[in-house]
Amino acid sequence: MKFSRQYVEKPWGRTQLPAMFDAPQPDQRIGEVWFTGGGDLPLLAKYIFTSERLSIQVHPDDDQARERGLPQGKNECWYILEADPGATLGLGLKREVPSDELRAAALDGSIEELMDWRPVAAGDFFYVPAGTVHAIGAGISLVEFQQNVDVTYRLYDYGRPRELHLNDGIAVASASPYSDGLTSHVGDDERILVDGPYFKLVHTHADALEAWQRWVMPLEGEVRAGDDVAVAGECLLVAAGEPLTGTARMLIGARA
Repeated sequence: MKFSRQYVEKPWGRTQLPAMFDAPQPDQRIGEVWFTGGGDLPLLAKYIFTSERLSIQVHPDDDQARERGLPQGKNECWYILEADPGATLGLGLKREVPSDELRAAALDGSIEELMDWRPVAAGDFFYVPAGTVHAIGAGISLVEFQQNVDVTYRLYDYGRPRELHLNDGIAVASASPYSDGLTSHVGDDERILVDGPYFKLVHTHADALEAWQRWVMPLEGEVRAGDDVAVAGECLLVAAGEPLTGTARMLIGARA
């Protein structure tokens, strides 16, 4: 099946999207495009477009989420499609930070200086484990693949009038540096990007992960599964064993 596209407004979103998406209304700032319609699925694929920095935030792992009555935690990953010159991602902290210092920094805004802001470019890939303190910077378009749970604990939001979640966020945060082993530059290579334990993701020009139910996200070209066809900006949900055809360069994800 081909997923529907759900356009999600965000204060840091954009008034203009790439031509493959519907144009926002004049008063809309679209920050995310979710692929929906497959029922209660364990994973979620979406696009993110930023004109400003996202909040500095953190997500719980499975055990922490279940303690709070949620079905699972949120591990996620990002494939960068486009990045303006000087665009950055905040991933982890520059050093180990005690909980009381992290709380104080979130309250007075100095958490911005504690963050490790890394330059990004098209083709970069980042795996973001639950517990990572992170923020997506301005001027970035990316594909996100994640565990399907809507839980975000905001630690700092640059003065925007939105709720913060300091108690929950600090309780689940790994207030430490981000591992360089979780990032790579993909280019045009065929590559396994994530190999569990929460999900799998590959960058490929051919069918992959055939033994699993698959989320298929073309980046270039066209891919077909049965009567369903997808191009860049779309996503297919493909049953285990169902073949793919076409000439697309794509991301294919599956539950591990």
